Amino acid sequence: MNDENLKKKLSTLENQIKELKKNNLGLVFEDKKEDVVEKINTELPFLEEDQKKRIKLNKKYPDNLIIEGDNFLSLSALNYSHKKKIDLIYIDPPFNTGARDWKYNNDYVDSEDSYRHSKWLSFMSHRLKLAKELLKDTGFISCSIDHFELFTLGVLMDKIFGEQNRIGIVTVVHKPEGRQFANFLSPSNEFLLVYAKKKQAASFSEVVLDEEKLKEFDLKDNTGNYKLKNFIRLSDGKYSLRKNKPEGFYPIYVSEDLTKFSLIKKNGYEKTLPITEKGVERVWKTFGDTFLEKVKNNLIVAKRENGNIVLYEKLRPSQVFVTHWTKKEYHGFHYGTKILENILGDAKLFDFPKSLYLVIDIVKLMTKKDAVVLDFFAGSGTTGHAVLELNKADKGNRKFILCTNNENNNDGKGGIAEAICYPRIKSVINGYKNIAGKKIDGIPSNLFYFKTKMINIDKIQKISDDDKIHISHEAGEIIALRENTLNHVEKNKWWQIFESENKNLAIYFKEDKEKLPELIRKLEKINKQTVLYIFSWGKNEYKNEYSSEIITVEDIPEPIIEIYKELNRL
Repeated sequence: MNDENLKKKLSTLENQIKELKKNNLGLVFEDKKEDVVEKINTELPFLEEDQKKRIKLNKKYPDNLIIEGDNFLSLSALNYSHKKKIDLIYIDPPFNTGARDWKYNNDYVDSEDSYRHSKWLSFMSHRLKLAKELLKDTGFISCSIDHFELFTLGVLMDKIFGEQNRIGIVTVVHKPEGRQFANFLSPSNEFLLVYAKKKQAASFSEVVLDEEKLKEFDLKDNTGNYKLKNFIRLSDGKYSLRKNKPEGFYPIYVSEDLTKFSLIKKNGYEKTLPITEKGVERVWKTFGDTFLEKVKNNLIVAKRENGNIVLYEKLRPSQVFVTHWTKKEYHGFHYGTKILENILGDAKLFDFPKSLYLVIDIVKLMTKKDAVVLDFFAGSGTTGHAVLELNKADKGNRKFILCTNNENNNDGKGGIAEAICYPRIKSVINGYKNIAGKKIDGIPSNLFYFKTKMINIDKIQKISDDDKIHISHEAGEIIALRENTLNHVEKNKWWQIFESENKNLAIYFKEDKEKLPELIRKLEKINKQTVLYIFSWGKNEYKNEYSSEIITVEDIPEPIIEIYKELNRL
């Protein structure tokens, strides 16, 4: 081994030791860098619209996105346009079964590769780190996985998102009959890892996944269905829990009309204690401050029974989501493969698409009606289809962003993005005839199709003046995404203009400011709220000079460059 190779080995070992010291989970793997990850040292990813694929039905419909390209590059670009704007990320990544079903540095990884798990972890780690930056503080990420990488992915997710933000692991029965030709145990399920960006800020929606469960919740108020559960923590009735949990034994005072509660004595309030009908002492189910929070949220009900005041807590259907999902509609073949075949006419176009109804339930549970949903392993487009179907069902206004490559790995029938994902979403939006010849009505929505493009630079940490000018010329569409102004109006050698229903976007990308007054007069004549990006060498050089009641000034390209520098550090 020569000196240079020895130095590299020692450097790798030192980095692994440093990583181990700062990571109490102990997950250390050789970070075998992908070409695409190294690429952003000397090339920056931007986006370019393929306008021939645009579907613009109505300006009041949601604007959805398909981004064709390597998902690492797509996520990098989205970190400028959508940082902290995503409500839910759902992904179904390659499962790393050893069946040569995914590529690393353009080569398939098979079961004989001694670095198979390291490569997969490195591959996932780079993308999950970028994805985390996109989530709102209230957001969720859900990841489907099978047993091959369940344990490693769980530790990786704990490391990136924090064990304290783990919501749980759901078992999804997607093939009740089990897989054929399996040795020993025949898998009938996969797993769904669910994490919050910040658990204390996140919450599930008040929805029902299993309609049969609603029968148990026959009481109703202005916030939906509920049933009552006793607020005393019961035991077997033979002993008191007071000694074991003294903090859960405290008086609660209830007003005469049974509608108000207090932890301190008040006139007209009656004292109640956690005592069962048999007179056995128990403890309350929560601490005092949590009880008051439940009162504030109108979750506590008091009733007088046999001369005593009994407290109950309202239980919503959405509070009883179990971690074992068994609906027949989660079957991958019947509600994944067959649905795709009905739309595109060929069952062999894409292997193992997820059940449409599984993804609908994930989106229903983890988003509100105006959410933005991202899938950066979009494949056949099930997540986009699910968002459209759910919007139709509950009159929602959710948007989706689908990222997928355009690899031709479906027996020569075309790339994934152009031949599967896009046609599927287009058909669902416009309507189609299924394989039985039945006409299926469309679900109207808007769709924009982008491709990643690379801009050459000398080096990310030291970008030249020429590179800055070039970036400013090419940044129009990624800025339009950031400002949600996707309709292109005009572009000349001085400026570019985009618009939406509510505002305009203008980008002045020349160092020479000769034509800038002309552009500003044009924008003022239009008399619409406008964000004006002006080329500058530093920050905020022109904000005070050109801002007005209808024009807000931002600068380029420095904020874009800062994002890419930060991603490079990640």
